[in-house]
Amino acid sequence: MREVFPEPAAELIFLLEAEGEPELAASVHDLRLVGECGCRDDFCQSIRTSDQPRGQPYGSGHRNVSLSPAEGMLILDVVDERIVYVEILFRPPMRRRVAPE
Repeated sequence: MREVFPEPAAELIFLLEAEGEPELAASVHDLRLVGECGCRDDFCQSIRTSDQPRGQPYGSGHRNVSLSPAEGMLILDVVDERIVYVEILFRPPMRRRVAPE
């Protein structure tokens, strides 16, 4: 994630550390982008960082971590202390890092 969206990744790390979640903050360095939300709402830029489970959403070991960004909403789905989904709502469009030619 941080190679594609470095600013949002840095913000996640900062907010998680401020929230007392140092282990989750450290895990942001290794988050991979699996897919976009797909809801097509213009206020949503949420991303999956893990394959979606079959059947019931997430099950045991799941918790939400609500962060307090300066703008919009950031809510993480965490399963067994691993970030599996980053809900990104009502925020300015994220800019992808462009690979150098």
